[in-house]
Amino acid sequence: MSTNGWKVRPQIIRKALSQSHVAPNLDAAARAAFAWPAMRRELLGDGPEDWNIGRLAADRHAAGPRASRAALRWLPREGEARDITFRELRLASNRFANALAGLGLRKGDGLFVLAGRIPELYFGVLGGLKAGLTVTPLFSAFGPEPIRTRVELGRGRVLLTTESLFRRKIAPILPRLPSLRHVVVVAEGGSGGVLPGTRDFAQLMEAASDEFDGAPTASEDRSLLHFTSGTTGTPKGAIHVHGAALTHYATGKFALDLHDDDVFWCTADPGWVTGTSYGIIAPLLHGVTSIIDEADFDAERWYRILEEQAVSVWYTAPTAIRMLMKSGAELARQRRHPRLRFVASVGEPLNPEAVWWGQEVLGLPIHDNWWQTETGGIMIANTAAMDIKPGSMGLPLPGTEALIVRRDADGRVLPVETPDTEGELALRAGWPGMFRGYLDQDERYRKCFAGDLYLSGDLARRDGDGYFWFVGRADDVIKSAGHLIGPFEVESALMEHPAVAEAGVIGKPDPVVGEVVKAFVSLKAGIAADAALRTALLAHARKRLGAAVAPKEIEIVAGLPRTRSGKIMRRLLKARELGLPEGDLSTLEGGA
Repeated sequence: MSTNGWKVRPQIIRKALSQSHVAPNLDAAARAAFAWPAMRRELLGDGPEDWNIGRLAADRHAAGPRASRAALRWLPREGEARDITFRELRLASNRFANALAGLGLRKGDGLFVLAGRIPELYFGVLGGLKAGLTVTPLFSAFGPEPIRTRVELGRGRVLLTTESLFRRKIAPILPRLPSLRHVVVVAEGGSGGVLPGTRDFAQLMEAASDEFDGAPTASEDRSLLHFTSGTTGTPKGAIHVHGAALTHYATGKFALDLHDDDVFWCTADPGWVTGTSYGIIAPLLHGVTSIIDEADFDAERWYRILEEQAVSVWYTAPTAIRMLMKSGAELARQRRHPRLRFVASVGEPLNPEAVWWGQEVLGLPIHDNWWQTETGGIMIANTAAMDIKPGSMGLPLPGTEALIVRRDADGRVLPVETPDTEGELALRAGWPGMFRGYLDQDERYRKCFAGDLYLSGDLARRDGDGYFWFVGRADDVIKSAGHLIGPFEVESALMEHPAVAEAGVIGKPDPVVGEVVKAFVSLKAGIAADAALRTALLAHARKRLGAAVAPKEIEIVAGLPRTRSGKIMRRLLKARELGLPEGDLSTLEGGA
């Protein structure tokens, strides 16, 4: 059924166990029985307590029945796939851990990894964790200045990178990186020598032992430093610890429903927290095979990977889903993927239209979930067994207590009990993956908490069934004539129109009502932008949302500014609209 070009669909996608290829890990009984101590025993066993993420991920399955299983299946841009078994991964990461020790690196020193999705990146991250270093993967598309800022803030001692990235991005800033003691370079394309001032990765690995005996790691020892940008100021370095492995393991099991024989593909780059937590750590802890695609996004290639690699669990991002939608359903239907049983998404809220696209084109709904760099792992999710309300973040995972809170007249943070009341999304502190601070910003860290509640900065509501719904970032919400308007709701309505590929919404100052809603939309291929379409979009939004919420202005643009991880940068849209300072652009897609 459709109305003026858009489809009217049910509000819930019902699940039935008969639809599942395997019994979901998280059913009602598992949710009721969940306890962190039991999860801890499942991960660590009964042996000596060692929380080292590198050893748990690379060594946990390197002996026994999974030793010869592919831990990583690397798909180069061109050429044949390469399988790296769990045994090989253990030995390679041991070699790099020994190489780091041989360079004089000590526990707590900062290792930065700047590389494309190549095997050496994974050896480096895991080897650095084994050696007790604090590891920061960097997105390889960063320009020199964002790299310099992060290495300087994190006081990086050693950098692992590739020859081409060194020449283009590191050499120009090397004199301005006083903390850096070593640069380890992966040679490319038959290079004939070691670059001046660097160490050759292959030579270091050849000289190092493949047996590494590191001291046990405590759960509160630092493991990873992930940078996240705010609307102003320098990036924040979120500090994580080795005990976060328990969150990675539990959420891989319950949110992503990983089973022993799965082939898992997380499309996120390891330079982002999703690509580290779920592109490296969680699948290795579960002993499943991970697909690692070196190439950039290409719709036809992605569909081919799903088919040829028999992917069963796929974790991707809303931006990628929208790009697949834009490529058309016909391309999707040229390939078959009978093993694919679960698709999940994270990075920004997933519009209902995208959830339904998965159901109608892939034969599977897209399962949205919510978490942040600061939480270290998935907190709220649409899981394999539960009914989906398209547009909802889902339900809190077991071991997670999520609340909606507001401040009273005295500034106290109080829980909101009334369903469908908007407020700030908060989490009860204490889950294993929670960040332990912002590097050198103690006051900023303390402001994230009210007692034992972590305040996420995201506005949300909880419905009568307990499902959480994203409204917007606290600093994105539009206040118009006494109404609080969430940009996501307006964007989702605009995306229901068959001409719209993407939408970004801001509040524009207005002397009468405070702010009016302005929308920026990009169109699907082959759609012409004209005054008639703009009028049609305004009418569509007004009918779907009502006059108080619908945008008063719509500007059709070629594309929307996004972070490299895919989030629409509403603050940048607003800054450019109002002629304000643009702030930190280091994470801007296509930026310097």
